Amino acid sequence: MKYKTQLKSSLVVILILMVTFTYAQHQNLYKEAFFIKGQDSLKYRIMLPENFSESKQYPIVLFLHGAGERGSDNSKQLANGAKLFSNSMNRGAFPAIVIFPQCPQNDYWSNAIIDRSTKPISLEFPLNTPPTKALNLVKLLIDDYLSKPYVNKNKVYIGGLSMGGMGTFEMLYRNPETFAAAFAICGGGNPESAKVYANKTELWVFHGANDDVVDPQLSVSMVAALLKAGGKPNFTLYSKDNHNSWDSAFAEPELLTWLFSKSKK
Repeated sequence: MKYKTQLKSSLVVILILMVTFTYAQHQNLYKEAFFIKGQDSLKYRIMLPENFSESKQYPIVLFLHGAGERGSDNSKQLANGAKLFSNSMNRGAFPAIVIFPQCPQNDYWSNAIIDRSTKPISLEFPLNTPPTKALNLVKLLIDDYLSKPYVNKNKVYIGGLSMGGMGTFEMLYRNPETFAAAFAICGGGNPESAKVYANKTELWVFHGANDDVVDPQLSVSMVAALLKAGGKPNFTLYSKDNHNSWDSAFAEPELLTWLFSKSKK
């Protein structure tokens, strides 16, 4: 009995060490960087393709994290999604420049009105309002990379989860000519904004039917608005998922193949 307990403890320690080593390896692929504009700055991580060369052109992927990863450590934003792109097989099959900005703790990717006293939380997405400082800096950061000769301007992609899914919809609304494809996980937006980009950007929307943080009806409403405006989005509703539907979305075998196959219309 004592031997079995020791063996179990040893296996747990080995597993923790393996996970820690894997995370450190994956985190090291994303280099720390800073974008400065006037008095404002944005922290982000960037992963370049293997054997990167400025004489070649690459797709660029922008990923917006959720509210729980806000901060100033320039690390937490890699918690969800980063491994999908740094996986050695995916990295070899889909060479791309991948950017993970970090939203400050007191800011938000989307200009949303939030009431956390309800469950799911109550969200409104007003139009004709300026972007948040964080989202505006993301836009300026992407514009800066789009000026580089090694970025393929016809293959610019964006995705995000929860707060980042909301930021994804808002970025598409504010920059309808920029992105070839986007994926939004457990997010939401103003359905009136969909007509601006419905025919310009390919979308794949994900949500969990049991989500008690961000109402799945928000994604349903966005998909309905996109269809009404002539768009043809993919929509996946996971019947058993709660808010962490990103785990199922990242496990979709066709997600990256779909994403990187798109070029700007």
